Amino acid sequence: MLSPFYQELVESLNRGLIMSIALIIPSALGGVFIGIITGVLRAFGDSFVRKICDTYAAIFRGTPLVVQLFILYFGLPNIGIYLSPYGAAVTGFMLCSGAYQSEYIRGALFSIKQNQYLGAHALGFSKFQSIFWIIIPQAMRKALPGCGNEIVYLIKYSSLAYVVTFMELTGEGKTLATEYFRFTEVFAIIGLYYLLLVSLAILGLKKIEKAIHVPGFGKS
Repeated sequence: MLSPFYQELVESLNRGLIMSIALIIPSALGGVFIGIITGVLRAFGDSFVRKICDTYAAIFRGTPLVVQLFILYFGLPNIGIYLSPYGAAVTGFMLCSGAYQSEYIRGALFSIKQNQYLGAHALGFSKFQSIFWIIIPQAMRKALPGCGNEIVYLIKYSSLAYVVTFMELTGEGKTLATEYFRFTEVFAIIGLYYLLLVSLAILGLKKIEKAIHVPGFGKS
């Protein structure tokens, strides 16, 4: 039978795990969506739109995530915008992840040979149709490893949500470790939880990569 400390530890970390998953899933999906839109606009938008998107990517890739979270949660109330701890964390994670995802998408889009675009035009596709139906599907296959890697990073840096008082896995563990002063045991187990989440994500991404693989795609 587990001691009271370990019983409380399991209950707290399981509760925190649920909160972490509730953060990670919408943040990952939102980040990919923002990354696709921003990446396409950075590659094919007009000069003004590209500058705006490049500025967004530069800001969120060039500043620490913890600073972004502090601004969203503690700074925005100064101008009358109030976000809940969960809302601030998800917003910060989506915007930061989307900036990195946009770079992977933009690079993948530029890697598609120009004759693909010209061929689509020759078949009567509009610019939008060419990009949406011909270029993006090919680019996403090339961008998937990089985008998947960013999702893995997102799982790990979701641990920063506790700095805006959202009690996810790390926040729950920190509270318990402080109460019992047993930091080594608590954070070692937290590390195992994150290792499990990352391993499951990698397994899922490999299955997706295999499912959308086209034999011979990408070979010269």
